[in-house]
Amino acid sequence: MPVRAQDQKLELIGRLAKRVRERIAPDRADEVERFVRQLYANVPPGDLLRNTVEDLYGAALGLWNFSQQRRPGEPKIRAFNPTPSEHGWRSTHTVIEIVNDDMPFLVDSVTAELNRQDLTVHLVIHPVMKLRRDGGGKRLELAKPVAEGDAEAEPAAQSESLMHIQISEQSAPGRLAAIQDGLARVLADVRVTVQDWRAMRERLGDVLSELETAPPPLAREEIEETKEFLRWIGDDHFTFLGYREYDFSGVGDAATLRIRADSGLGILRDDAYSVFDGLRNFDTLPPEVRQFVLEPRLLLITKSNQRATVHRPVHMDTVGVKRFDERGKVIGERLFVGLLTSAAYSRSPRQIPMLRRKVQNILGRAGFPPNSHDGKALTHILESYPRDELLQIGEEDLFEISLGILHLQERQRIALFVRRDPFERFVSCLIYVPRERFNTALRLRFQEILEAAYDGAVSAFATHMTDEVLGRLHVVVKTKPGAIPSVPTPEVEARLVEAGRSWSDDLQEALCASLGEERGIERMRRYADAFPLAYRERFPAGVAVYDIARIEECLERGRIAFNLYRPVEAAPEEVRLKIYNAGKQVALSDILPMLEHMGLKVISEVPYEVQPLGRTAIWVHDFLMLTAGSGEIDVSYVREAFEEALGRIWLGEMEDDAFNKLI
Repeated sequence: MPVRAQDQKLELIGRLAKRVRERIAPDRADEVERFVRQLYANVPPGDLLRNTVEDLYGAALGLWNFSQQRRPGEPKIRAFNPTPSEHGWRSTHTVIEIVNDDMPFLVDSVTAELNRQDLTVHLVIHPVMKLRRDGGGKRLELAKPVAEGDAEAEPAAQSESLMHIQISEQSAPGRLAAIQDGLARVLADVRVTVQDWRAMRERLGDVLSELETAPPPLAREEIEETKEFLRWIGDDHFTFLGYREYDFSGVGDAATLRIRADSGLGILRDDAYSVFDGLRNFDTLPPEVRQFVLEPRLLLITKSNQRATVHRPVHMDTVGVKRFDERGKVIGERLFVGLLTSAAYSRSPRQIPMLRRKVQNILGRAGFPPNSHDGKALTHILESYPRDELLQIGEEDLFEISLGILHLQERQRIALFVRRDPFERFVSCLIYVPRERFNTALRLRFQEILEAAYDGAVSAFATHMTDEVLGRLHVVVKTKPGAIPSVPTPEVEARLVEAGRSWSDDLQEALCASLGEERGIERMRRYADAFPLAYRERFPAGVAVYDIARIEECLERGRIAFNLYRPVEAAPEEVRLKIYNAGKQVALSDILPMLEHMGLKVISEVPYEVQPLGRTAIWVHDFLMLTAGSGEIDVSYVREAFEEALGRIWLGEMEDDAFNKLI
């Protein structure tokens, strides 16, 4: 009976425990063995079984010794390359050890920072252990599990996070120090976020109380919906990372903005931390941006320029609640910075305050009966709209864009919808593209076009593919405030359409131009998927139209067909020949002597199998040839005689000899 991996793991840990008993002094062995067992308890068997007992022992003892001393309230970090001579064990990877107070977000924040530094993470071991330390941070013991209701139990030990991480080997000078510095910054952000979490929630409660007792002079509906949204994010739908207050003063060009000193919490404790690029230089921003900031809107939801270092490495969500004086003038703002939780992205927008109002207003303004085709389609568009966009977009933009998407319906064409960030930090682009045509290469071409159009750089993209005809690509282009080119959206869309044109699109257009729409579409049905990829990469669709005519001739006449030609880029002595044959390839041993007798030297031949729908397969052989005397041939002059003669020779109606050069 085969041994299970879990059983092998237990046997390996047993050998490790034995090694501890053999090498550790009896008065310490029990504690070290408990540490080793806790360290490896939840590691997948495959990650353990690929290591030797000696290396696992060395890694465990190294972390145990490293955790012996730690300053209270501070993380302890080291990155190193283990060697038997220095550390007593070895690894093919660089190892990171972290000892810290246990708190939320540690593992995902640490691994996100390692990924940000382009490091490949091979292994993460993260037990939480109860350790007792003295006032100076010296470890006294690894606490034993305490039985419930044990009145004689010693004072509770503190929960500590111990991490053993293996990453791709790093040996460049200064690299290990850079890794440690990056992790220290991230762990500091995690600490202040956790420490100030309760205070940030209290600030949210203060804002709600103020809206209840001293509401601003705004529409009651707006105030009530804002309060509902703030209660909603406070109900575990928002991970609070920072809080800050701003004061506004002055009007028009003299308007200024400043951070209220000592108002910051979490990652915004430091007043130097920039949430929005350019907002610090408020007086230099474009007038329309300053006007937007000072608009008498109670709630403003948008994105920070900064990616979160805590929890998830994405651009942070910001929720700003403006302060007003008694005349309704904006005099400040309370800003919450964090991350919306998964519920904000998975729940229907009609169940989320602010979004439900926005969606209902769009549906009401559109005026479609709820059970009509258009009514249901528009509802689906809004339900599946990118959630970050739905949170930030104004109703006017949402109305125009959602109706534009609705009008696409099942039309298989590329379409672009653009929203410019009011702060001019980015341009948000929704591209709808036929699903069957979408691939990574096309996405990259689209991104290059958008970067050039808006003079920026792509900061994020997301694809949304379902069983619908059209897929959606959402691209965010980071821009320079005050310097976004005013290129019309239809012009950018035209560039995308051109980049997204397929060979099949060109073929249909060329067939319709050549044969008329009715016959062209009929011919397209037969040849839409007939040509192999190698042919489509080599020849434009216009050439295929000519080849299709010869193929049809070959099929109708039931005999071989020829096409002598010279590409425009060919040298004077070069000439090409295509041979079309139904059912099977032409044997080179049959055709090469005929061509040589006609004064041509064959350099190469490429065959293509063309399979028209419902018809016999046709083999198209493309020959590259040179004239025997390196002289130029007037292809238009000799084509008809050459093709007729070659056909007669092939059918045995003419002799195949050197006199054929006279043709």
